[in-house]
Amino acid sequence: MKNFVFHNPTEILFGIDMIAELGARIPSDTPVLLLYGGGSIKKNGVYDQVVDALGARSWSEFGGIEANPDYDTSLRAVEQLKAQKAGFILAVGGGSVLDAAKFIAVAACGTHDDPWRIVTDGGSSITEALPIGAVLTLPATGSESNGNSVISRRSTKEKRAFGSQLVFPRFSVLDPTTTFTLPRKQVRNGVVDTFSHVIEQYMTGYTGAPLQDRFSESIIQTLVEVGRKTLDDPEDYDARAAFMWSATLALNKLIGCGVPQDWSTHMIGHELTALYGLDHAETLAIVMPGVWRFKLESKNVKLAQYATRVWGASTAEDAIEKTEQFFASLEMPTTFGPYGIDAAEAAEAVKQRFEARGVSCGENDDINGAAAAEILSHRA
Repeated sequence: MKNFVFHNPTEILFGIDMIAELGARIPSDTPVLLLYGGGSIKKNGVYDQVVDALGARSWSEFGGIEANPDYDTSLRAVEQLKAQKAGFILAVGGGSVLDAAKFIAVAACGTHDDPWRIVTDGGSSITEALPIGAVLTLPATGSESNGNSVISRRSTKEKRAFGSQLVFPRFSVLDPTTTFTLPRKQVRNGVVDTFSHVIEQYMTGYTGAPLQDRFSESIIQTLVEVGRKTLDDPEDYDARAAFMWSATLALNKLIGCGVPQDWSTHMIGHELTALYGLDHAETLAIVMPGVWRFKLESKNVKLAQYATRVWGASTAEDAIEKTEQFFASLEMPTTFGPYGIDAAEAAEAVKQRFEARGVSCGENDDINGAAAAEILSHRA
């Protein structure tokens, strides 16, 4: 287990009716920009709860943040924020709204002549950001309790990630009842996304960190237990609460402390979303089993451990097959076929993207363009 520093400044407000608590956590004299996505919060009652909690303070709203938030849309939000002279961003929605809020919080400070640099340098040039709060309505990304963000630039078909301690939300409200009206597909995606976040920090080689392994396995086991249940019975509060909390713990930095991490599935998946418009979780379900088979030798011990502890099986191949079956039980495809995408074409396209940027990833930094192409070519 390696040395690490763990610091998570986000206050979590979990449970029914906790939206009412957010007003006490935003300075009363600070104008607020309320950021949201397609407008579902105005149909399910969340918007009204947020407005009530904001009270008499000055605020304006910006809607229309896309799934896979767009750079140009986010810049329009920056302009509105500046015009209002807002000093606090309240993101209400899922991970995409939160990711956009993090980019906007930095871009609004005006420390970058070219705001795209915030993304392309991975966040290393960030020196200040406006404060952010969140009301989470779609569990998936863990963005409600971390400093990570992924921004798409559709004009150039790019999807890039950045991170900074400065963009952790000050607080996040997690009320499972706000998720009851989510479309079935979004719940499916959220379970797979959460599952993948855990795996990226777990499925490596020897870590010498048995507690971290057990943390990860417990989240995976919980997702296996409640995944289909919360898909079929969206108003099962206990199942939806377990899913929501799992999504937060999967990527709030805790389970990754002191252990090697992979993230090659995500890196490859981001390119597939940018190139073909697949949902983020859809790309992860395609790529992950391919990464495991490509790295079968180096991941064999951990795959076998996972097979035994999570699935009651024994071999690395069992682990891969059980995982693909779990995704199938959630109605999530694990190959390109159902999407009508040619695997060879996708492999070549991602290879070119990786090589153009000099990308290499994985816990051993050995998944480059050629390796990504080999992985994808077998996902037909």
